[in-house]
Amino acid sequence: MRKALVLIAAMAATATVSVQPVMAKGCIRGAMAGGVAGHFVGKGHALAGAAAGCIVAHHHYAKKAREAKAAAHAGHPG
Repeated sequence: MRKALVLIAAMAATATVSVQPVMAKGCIRGAMAGGVAGHFVGKGHALAGAAAGCIVAHHHYAKKAREAKAAAHAGHPG
């Protein structure tokens, strides 16, 4: 029960942060990959893998978005 509450809290925190469609897409991709990996690790690990995959992919896509935004603004002064 405690694992489920932690998982729900982590997913809620991630969902509130991901406002842009690209980052949500990354979360879905990461959740799918993490869920499959967790499934092969052992029974009951698919949900944890999906949550971890979502968080990792969200971070990756957010970082790419920040870098792209910085690169776009680097060429435009003021």
